[in-house]
Amino acid sequence: MKVKIIEREVLNPLADTEALEVEINPIPKKIDSISLVDNTKPNADVLLDTIRENLKFKNPINVRKPAGAPGTDEQIKQAQADLSILALGDCGSCTTWLILDAIKLEKQGTPTISVCSDIFAPFARELAESYGAGGLRIVEVEHPLAGQSRESIENKGQKLINQIKSIID
Repeated sequence: MKVKIIEREVLNPLADTEALEVEINPIPKKIDSISLVDNTKPNADVLLDTIRENLKFKNPINVRKPAGAPGTDEQIKQAQADLSILALGDCGSCTTWLILDAIKLEKQGTPTISVCSDIFAPFARELAESYGAGGLRIVEVEHPLAGQSRESIENKGQKLINQIKSIID
């Protein structure tokens, strides 16, 4: 039996750029306002609910936006707070827009934490770096999330709590 192996070089779509550094805002010791940005990916709302309930955030600002598009100026303005948690990056396009929205919020003075699946977190970090935001805070949740039961997503969300606490404490 003969086997022909063909190797192909795959280009990384992230170009090397000379982007200006984006200042990553420190998270204040006292968080009076928090926004939870739901990009409407399946189960992003369940993750954000789990985070809100476990970290006892009172009266969060809830913002919903489409996964496959940037946040509008109005949505970004609405999400400005002492801290903004954005979810969910679990595919290429939604991860891209999630990270770009987080960078936009950081540029406007709002510290952020972005939630990405462990499969897409490396891409999210590369993308942030290519936009000058290498220190962007990204926490990882176990992939997959779509098609999972609410209980499964809540369990995955529980595992995020310690990651987030270590960032905000």
